[in-house]
Amino acid sequence: MAACPSPNCGPRRDGARPDLVVLHYTAMPTLAEARARLCDPAAEVSAHWLIAADGAAEQLVDEAARAWHAGAGAWGAVSDVNSRSIGIELANPGDAPFPEPQMSALERLLAAVMARWAIPPARVIGHSDMAPDRKGDPGPRFDWRRLALQGLSVWPGQGDARADFLASARAFGYPDLPAAVILPAFRLRFRPWASGPEAPEDRAMIADLAARFPVDAGPRRP
Repeated sequence: MAACPSPNCGPRRDGARPDLVVLHYTAMPTLAEARARLCDPAAEVSAHWLIAADGAAEQLVDEAARAWHAGAGAWGAVSDVNSRSIGIELANPGDAPFPEPQMSALERLLAAVMARWAIPPARVIGHSDMAPDRKGDPGPRFDWRRLALQGLSVWPGQGDARADFLASARAFGYPDLPAAVILPAFRLRFRPWASGPEAPEDRAMIADLAARFPVDAGPRRP
């Protein structure tokens, strides 16, 4: 794995250790442009890892350090996501498929990161999950179900379709924001084909996630 150290990092605050992984796409035309931005002191952004379309992975920030990838947002009780997370950038313009070599490399890296830091699958999230009012990555073309089938993320079953959508979303980890913000973010990850008003399917799926993976209640079964 090649290294291109980024200066855009610092110590994790208050002795925090990473217990989240946040996935991103670069939203830039080329890998070189993305790397240059992530290593540019003036940009004030970075990530721990950058994965190219061909599967080459570059470590830009030591995992023990705080990279500047998440920005404002929250997941459960965590509001300083940068101090509590590993950030992984996938070189992708935002509207293209994620190639097989890139997904395979991500799976290998995720498995290693999760093992190193004892991060459970439910705490592998997208930028759009923790900042749904600002971000849409890794986007509707990212295959979250593929990760879940390998124990590298989670996927919903069918819960109580009568449950309150926002209450379930908060219990799973989504920030305290209006349904008009949370519903599109939830669908982006779990029902990217869906549109229109909140449906029973949305409530059933998020209720199942909340029941099996309550965000601040400790480890649960996958």
